[in-house]
Amino acid sequence: MKITELECFIVPPRWCFLKISTDEGISGWGEPVVEGRAATVKTAVKELSDNLIGENPLHIEDLWNKMYRSGFYRGGPVLMSAIAGVDQALWDIKGKYYNAPVFELMGGACRDSIKVYSWIGGDRPSDVGEAAKSVVDTGFKAVKMNGTEELQYIDTYEKIDQVLERVAAIREKAGKDVGIGIDFHGRVHKPMAKVLAKELEPYRPMFIEEPVLPENNEALREIASHTVIPIATGERMYSRWDFKPLFEAGYVDVIQPDLSHAGGITECKKIASMAEAYDVALAPHCPLGPIALASCLQVDATSHNAFIQEQSLGIHYNKGNDILDYITDRSVFEYKDGYVSLPKGPGLGIEVNEEYVREKAEEGHAWKNPVWRHKDGTIAEW
Repeated sequence: MKITELECFIVPPRWCFLKISTDEGISGWGEPVVEGRAATVKTAVKELSDNLIGENPLHIEDLWNKMYRSGFYRGGPVLMSAIAGVDQALWDIKGKYYNAPVFELMGGACRDSIKVYSWIGGDRPSDVGEAAKSVVDTGFKAVKMNGTEELQYIDTYEKIDQVLERVAAIREKAGKDVGIGIDFHGRVHKPMAKVLAKELEPYRPMFIEEPVLPENNEALREIASHTVIPIATGERMYSRWDFKPLFEAGYVDVIQPDLSHAGGITECKKIASMAEAYDVALAPHCPLGPIALASCLQVDATSHNAFIQEQSLGIHYNKGNDILDYITDRSVFEYKDGYVSLPKGPGLGIEVNEEYVREKAEEGHAWKNPVWRHKDGTIAEW
């Protein structure tokens, strides 16, 4: 079997899908994208395709290394996201070739289902108490929110109090047993992150996420010394080599590699196994589309340390289209009592509605994240 074609489709709300075709009629789907840089990643896939056409798609490990190691310059969000989408599609092909879910080809599942959480609020959090109660009433056992708006290196305690008020509202409305993930989104610098981490303890969050930017991960040691709340990070880290110093330092509790950014299924399974050796939990990042989510569930299935899965159904980014729109069988992602079952179909376990993908690709998108500024005019982290 040989790869004959790679096609990318930029589709709303902010995704990019990839179809890899073969000479035996088996095709696979991946989701290579950097949010806000979809066209750039599409170009990177085109550049990678020159070394993929004519190759056997079943040789995933070799092709992954060819994409990663043969270009001299390596790593980073664009290249690793392009590799990720190709890798997902190759696994989809391999599963369909052997008529088995990807997780069966990776050693088999160690679980039947995994807990999922629902996003509440938007870029600027507000009214999250009622929103949390609403999603908990539909069956979710955990929620996640953006904790803060923009914060300066040293900011006011008024903004700290606003965060505490929002989390208190969630705890009051949703109950004491609901997991609350609080995403700092890299908007917080070390001085304020220390304050927030300590002040949030009474509300018993499930984790605090990206309390500082990943380029400042050395600050996590000091933040961890100020709190017992589990610390999560990793959505902007792209390979096992990026994660290695984090594990060695021992100050992270939850890693969140993104299956569409960190090299796909092949690389994220390796990152998950590294984390398990350091007694670190896995919660893959996935505010993206159905192919990314299906890929995450394949890794979750085989990773003992996976404890919860992000998913984007109803997330504030999904304007006009949502994850169920692009698949033929919506029951694959049916959530029950806060959990989702593993996809049992061959490959990634979903059937992409190719006709609809092609239709929406005609529309496309040019999604960009907002540009924020502090009151003094300086650029703020979004």
